[in-house]
Amino acid sequence: MTLTIFPIRLFVAAFMMLLAWPFAFIGTLGRSEEAVEPQCLWRRVVDIILRTIMRVMWFAGGFHWISVKGRQALPTEAPILTLAPHSSYFDAIPVTMTMATIVMKAESKDIPLWGTLIKYIRPVFVSRSDQDSRRKTVEEIKRRAHSGGEWPQIMIFPEGTCTNRSCLITFKPGAFIPAVPVQPVVIRYPNKLDTITWTWQGPGAFKILWLTLCQLHNEFVIEFLPIYTPSEEEKRNPAIFAHNVRRLMAKALDVPVTDYSFEDCQLAMAEGQLRLPVETCLLEFAKLLRSLGLRREKSEKPLNEFGKRACKLQGHKQSLEEFAQFLDLPLSDVLRDMFALFDEHEEGRIDIREFVIAFSVVCRPAKTLETIKLAFSMFEDEVNGAIPERELACILQTALGVADLSVSSLFSAIDVQDSGKITFEMFQSFVEQRPDFAEEFLYADNVRFWGSVKSSSSSPISNGFCADFTPSDHHTTQKKLE
Repeated sequence: MTLTIFPIRLFVAAFMMLLAWPFAFIGTLGRSEEAVEPQCLWRRVVDIILRTIMRVMWFAGGFHWISVKGRQALPTEAPILTLAPHSSYFDAIPVTMTMATIVMKAESKDIPLWGTLIKYIRPVFVSRSDQDSRRKTVEEIKRRAHSGGEWPQIMIFPEGTCTNRSCLITFKPGAFIPAVPVQPVVIRYPNKLDTITWTWQGPGAFKILWLTLCQLHNEFVIEFLPIYTPSEEEKRNPAIFAHNVRRLMAKALDVPVTDYSFEDCQLAMAEGQLRLPVETCLLEFAKLLRSLGLRREKSEKPLNEFGKRACKLQGHKQSLEEFAQFLDLPLSDVLRDMFALFDEHEEGRIDIREFVIAFSVVCRPAKTLETIKLAFSMFEDEVNGAIPERELACILQTALGVADLSVSSLFSAIDVQDSGKITFEMFQSFVEQRPDFAEEFLYADNVRFWGSVKSSSSSPISNGFCADFTPSDHHTTQKKLE
C-alpha cells in the first residue's frame, strides 16, 4: 500500500487542498470581523464547491462514506456544537461537512494555503501572546452564540486535547459559559485497526497520516444527539452544565468518564528533576484544587500570597476552620477531603506549609527548584536560613506526594561538613553539580515508591498523604489518558 495506494491518495488529497485555496480566497473577500455578510448567490456557490472539494479530499483519504445519525440543529436552535471524543486531526471531517466555526490559535491564519482555508470558516482566534486572550475568546463566543442564528454555529471540542477515546476527560467550560442550548455530537472511528488516534505519547502526525492512507477503507460515524437546553442552575454554573453534557455524551458512546484533565496528565508526566512516583497523590490533590475553584492557570499571585502567610505561621498547625479561613473559602465536603490529605495522623490539624508545597508542584510541575526554594523559605531557621534532615524529608515527601521517604543519603551528601543542617544555596549547588541526584539518592533508597507498577500497585499506601488514592487508581487513569 505504501508503494501503490499511499502516493496516489496523498497526491489527490494535496491537489484538492490546492484546488480549494482560490475558492476559499474568493469567499473571504470583503468580509468584516464584526458582522456576517449576506449569503448571496455567489457565496452559496463557493460554499457548495468547497464542501464538494473537501468531501473528495476525504474520499481520497479512504473515508469513502460517512455515516450520519440524527439531525444537525439549526443555528437558531443550538448555536454551539460540542464534539467528543477528540482524538485526531481527522476530527476536521465534521468541520468541513458543516463549515461551522471553530476556536483555534491565531498563528494558524498565517500558515500558507491552510491559513486561507481556515479563515473561510470564520474561526474564533486565540492569541497566545495576548494575556487577555482567554477573556476575549469567551466574550467573542458569547457574542456569536447570542446573535440569534446570524453567525454560523460554533463547533467546540470541550476536552481541549486529544485522547484515545477510551473515556471522556473533564470538559473545559468555554462552550458552556454562554449558557445557550448546545447540541452534543459524538464521533466514532469503528475500524478494527486504529490508525487515527493522535496523542502526545503515540505515533507522530505523519506516521498516522501514512498508516491511515494505507488502510483500504476508513470508517467514520458522526451522531447528532438531541439539543441540550440548560436549566437555570446550569446557566449559573458552567461546570455543572459541562458535567451533565459530558455524562450524556459518555452514555451515548458507552464509555466511562474520568474527572482528570489534560493538565493532570501533564503533571503525572512532567519532566522535572523530581520525577513523580507511580502512586503520587498529587493527582487527587489537583482534582480537589479544581473542585475548589483554585485554577492553576492563575496560580502565581495566590501562590506567592500563600507562601508569605505560611511563613508567618512558623509551622503552627491549623484546624479545618483555620484552613478554610487561610484559603478564604467556605467549609465544604471538598475542603474536608483536601484537609484529610494532609492530616497524616488524624489529629485534626495540618501544617499549611505542606499544602503550599503541593500547590506549587501542581501549578508548576517542571519547576522543581522554584518549589524547593519556596519550601526552604517556609521551613528555614530565621537565624542561619538552614533546615535539618527531618524538614528536608517533609519537603520532598510533600513535593512527591508520598507518605514516607528516606532522604538520609541525600542529606549526608549535601551536608559535607556534617553540621546537621543545610541551606537552599547548598541544595541548589549540589543539584547543579549532580542534576540526576534523585535517581542516585532518592530512587535507590525508596524502591517501593519507584518500583514496577505490579509491585507498587499490590497494596495502597496506608495512612498519610496518599491514604485516599491507591496506586492502581493512578495507573488506570494514566493508562486511559495515554
